[in-house]
Amino acid sequence: MAVAVLDNPIQIRFLVGNNKCKMNAENELQKNLDKLHTTELGVERIKRNLSLDEGINDVVSWCKTKISSADAMITRNGKNWYVNVDHCIITVNAYSYTIITAHKEKK
Repeated sequence: MAVAVLDNPIQIRFLVGNNKCKMNAENELQKNLDKLHTTELGVERIKRNLSLDEGINDVVSWCKTKISSADAMITRNGKNWYVNVDHCIITVNAYSYTIITAHKEKK
């Protein structure tokens, strides 16, 4: 039995047992991962906010990996997408695909 849960007009999730079929904003963002980018200040902000070690040189690739994860919960609110995955939240502008910021999820 499938149950539709409407969190907001853009986000729709169909729950089938323990499986989730993610639609709309998630598919749109994931289809355009090649367009993701950020600024130099964005790189520094993301590294600082997430306490990423110095071994991670390519923050955009790191974010792409997180966004494409099966555990990523992607929602769209206005002009931004919010990706909640692995106890962090990544904010992406929906029009320019700029990674604006990322921070640790508050407990």
